[in-house]
Amino acid sequence: MSKLDELIAELCPDGVEYVSIGNVVNYEQPSKYIVKSTDYSDEFSIPVLTAGQSFILGYTNEIDNIYKASKENPVIIFDDFTGAFKWVDFPFKVKSSAIKMLTANSDIATLRYIYHVMGNIGYSSDEHKRLWISIYSAIKIPLPPLPVQQEIVRILDNFTELTAELTAELTARKKQYEYYRDKLLTDVNEDTVKWISLKECTLPTSNIKWSLEDEATTYKYIDLTSVDRDLHYISETQEINKNNAPSRAQQIVKAGDVLFATTRPLLKRYCLIDSAYDEQICSTGFCVLRANTDIVLQKWILYHIASSSFYSHVEKYQQGASYPAVSDTNVKNYKIPLPPLKEQERIVAILDRFDALCNDLTSGLPAEIEARQKQYEYYRDKLLTFPARPKDVKEAKEVKT
Repeated sequence: MSKLDELIAELCPDGVEYVSIGNVVNYEQPSKYIVKSTDYSDEFSIPVLTAGQSFILGYTNEIDNIYKASKENPVIIFDDFTGAFKWVDFPFKVKSSAIKMLTANSDIATLRYIYHVMGNIGYSSDEHKRLWISIYSAIKIPLPPLPVQQEIVRILDNFTELTAELTAELTARKKQYEYYRDKLLTDVNEDTVKWISLKECTLPTSNIKWSLEDEATTYKYIDLTSVDRDLHYISETQEINKNNAPSRAQQIVKAGDVLFATTRPLLKRYCLIDSAYDEQICSTGFCVLRANTDIVLQKWILYHIASSSFYSHVEKYQQGASYPAVSDTNVKNYKIPLPPLKEQERIVAILDRFDALCNDLTSGLPAEIEARQKQYEYYRDKLLTFPARPKDVKEAKEVKT
């Protein structure tokens, strides 16, 4: 019998109490912790957080009204519109008024246990409305005695710590890959290799004429959010026709095109169009780069779009503070070296292997991280499933009748 089984047998053999999460968690509004300026810089020290996938939006030099989370006093940040949440154990500020700071009533619950339970709830919402008070805080969760919570946390944290170690190793590998990628792409013989603009090595593209389209004809629409920022592929699309097409649904894409999001360009939304999206439609928020394959490989352009040098170029020319954007013209003015196709093929083959090691979910570290995450979720589901106490079941039936 494991230590957890022994604790359950001793402290809650007849099941556990189920309570509303709002009864064991305290929340604080973010008002005083909201950053005043979004002029972020890596030279600053205070992270500005979101509960979404990005997590760290940037770094600020504002030193007043910092939320002083620490290893000893951690907090969960919760997005009141989406239900997304993150564990934070370092000082920070936030950007959005939708973020709530959650702490536990330590007399009956540990915050880390609540964090794992929230992962098990898996609640998310596409509606633009506040969730905590109206919905989320009323969700009932199992609340075993504190020693049982602590043992569950110990077991589950072993899984998350291993995943964190693998993720740190993958991050280091990606930095190494980015260094070699940038070096391979630009380490050319200046005497024999010409540098040309993206405009000079790409072909014209065209827009759809919706007025000429049949109502029954549908297209897959690639919006800015369709492109995964980490793995750089199209994760989801919307089906559209002439009647429901958004105003930005204009550009026709072909297999092999490179898409680069010119709106908020430093978010690095770019991808290569595969055959599944040939002759489909993308947003005017993308610059569509169609390689002239007589002189340049599609992936030669893709890897240059991913390079550090390209993003320095984009940062120089982007305009707008709250909603920065860069023009297609400035994107296409970026110059790349153009070695012979055979040399491009050689370098692209090397970069493809590097990329697979860092991003391919079917092999290497990404696959191992994915497997560990699934293992964690499996045990989290099992460990956080408790029978309700007979008293609670009886009360629930009485309320129902």
